Amino acid sequence: MLQIKKMRADHVIDFAAEELKEYLRMMMPRCGEISISYEPGATDGFRLGLLEDFGIESEAKDPVLDDVIHVDTTTEGGILAGSNSRSVLFAVYRFLRLNGCRWLYPGPDGDHVPMKDITPQKYHKMADHRFRGHCNEGAEYQQCMLETIDFYAKQELNIYMIEFDNPFAYYKSYFNHKYNSTSRPPEMLPYDLVLQWKRQCETEISKRGLMFHDMGHGWTAEPFGLASTEGWAAREVELTEEQKSCVAQLNGVRALRGGVALNTNPCMSNPKVRTTMATYIADYAEAASNVDYLHVWLADGSRNHCECEECQKMRPSDYYIMIMNELDEILTARGLNTRIVFICYVDTIFAPEKIKINNPERFSLLYAPITRSYCSSVADDSVIAPTPEYVRNKWKSPISAEDNLSYLRDWQKMWPGPVFSYEYHFWRHQYADPSNLYIARRIYEDIRSLRFQGVDGYVEDGSQRSFFPNGLAIYTYAETLMDREVKFEDIVEDYFSHIYGEDWQQALAYFRKLEKAFDFRYMEGEDSADKEQGNYYNPAQVANLESVRALAAEGEALANAHLLMPTRPQTISWRLMLRHCEYIIGVAETMALLAKGDHTASNTYGRAFCEEFGKREFELERYYDHYLASLCLLRRIDPTKIVIQQEGL
Repeated sequence: MLQIKKMRADHVIDFAAEELKEYLRMMMPRCGEISISYEPGATDGFRLGLLEDFGIESEAKDPVLDDVIHVDTTTEGGILAGSNSRSVLFAVYRFLRLNGCRWLYPGPDGDHVPMKDITPQKYHKMADHRFRGHCNEGAEYQQCMLETIDFYAKQELNIYMIEFDNPFAYYKSYFNHKYNSTSRPPEMLPYDLVLQWKRQCETEISKRGLMFHDMGHGWTAEPFGLASTEGWAAREVELTEEQKSCVAQLNGVRALRGGVALNTNPCMSNPKVRTTMATYIADYAEAASNVDYLHVWLADGSRNHCECEECQKMRPSDYYIMIMNELDEILTARGLNTRIVFICYVDTIFAPEKIKINNPERFSLLYAPITRSYCSSVADDSVIAPTPEYVRNKWKSPISAEDNLSYLRDWQKMWPGPVFSYEYHFWRHQYADPSNLYIARRIYEDIRSLRFQGVDGYVEDGSQRSFFPNGLAIYTYAETLMDREVKFEDIVEDYFSHIYGEDWQQALAYFRKLEKAFDFRYMEGEDSADKEQGNYYNPAQVANLESVRALAAEGEALANAHLLMPTRPQTISWRLMLRHCEYIIGVAETMALLAKGDHTASNTYGRAFCEEFGKREFELERYYDHYLASLCLLRRIDPTKIVIQQEGL
């Protein structure tokens, strides 16, 4: 009888032991019972514990934050260890993976668990990047959130971030069924229920030992009695005189930016404003003792910083760092060791000139190049030009990845601490690539460039449902962050061979044709033939887009020939391809009309398509975010009528 023995009492190692037992029983369903016991000093069976429990030297700079995975097993047991309890769980998953298991989609239908006897395995690896995670975005429902927490842990991603004190805005986007109103009417959603759901997510994050990153935007609103729970929805709010004195003055007026508290910056030169914010954040940190990293960002949107005489004496980043220093003083006085993340984002991409962080040990810098182009990656030989002069509320957004990096270089001259990036591949950019191949390759190349950038990993902003037509991009993301030397072609073969079976190369050939038909640069609005007629006017692209209907027929025939497959992930993948064929026709027809310059017809067709394809939402919702996909498509047609979070970018 196989035995699992825990070398120490730890709730994450408890969970790791249960996971090991469950998957071993599935792999060897006739093996009988597998016992789990707490037995420090055990010398037989599967032994789960920290590296130090076995006298194994760790290369981790910080064993709490750095993941080192160690596997040394026989057919009867062996060592499954890590630098921390989370890494022990990862060691279990790596051992199972070495024995043929794969987790290819969220949920049980995404599990590939071969029926076979286990074989001896050896593996030792420290993750090449400390920060490897995902942040919620798009439209969310609770089962999706719970399944992705489980799925990301199985991919050895070590961070799960939930934005906002109450992420109601993201859940509301799902329950409103905005682009699917004919088949799914809006549903009631209480604020308090979403808060309860967030706490449930936090518990599942803790169960796996993942690092919980919390909050982000909202700190420029809530401390002053301004609600941000509705997210980016504009509201008519009559500010009190006290509130007016706290918000930014723009063009001589102190008011909410476009009626959105979340997009409104404070008057940061006002000492009372800084103290109010710092105290409010400290109160939150004290109550939320389960938070590993608390993100303190300013307002969403750009070029909206206070223009009063006092604020103009320094850059926004200088005043921002003053708030960070005051927050650190309050947290220190209260004996709180909460890690704080401050952000290089929109206006604060311009580094401070006068003020520095007083206590670097508490802080990490988040580099969020939201305006960058995803048509290229930084290379090790990239030339990084100097940043332009800062002009309050009149600066131009940097576009290329290299130009964005120049701003980080300025921050790195004055910031000695850890830096990680907040990226957007799985936000609207994934919907510019229906093949999923281009964005997967871009992620791979971006991660490969992180060492040159001086960045120690990613937290991705994006939908939790980024698996349509498959999850190659997510798989690539996790694999490359763990091991930057892995080859992209090997990732593709590993993933595709498991999700499509023996004919995986036929599927790959089909998606390569699709990648060519949907030119990514054009789909991103960077290949207009005449900007006067719009970012997507380009008659030369019409032939490509009109070829998609024939490609979809090819894909449909391929999928129909593979509907009865030996594994659940393969069955799911070919059926997703079948529905994806319908989807790409709608996207291509919409974009072809736009490429011709027929905005009216494109608008009419695109909206009708989103509503019609929405009838597939319930069938596809574990894998496909209909709200975010529709929002991104319609944004191309008429960006003036679509509010997509970061306004003004």
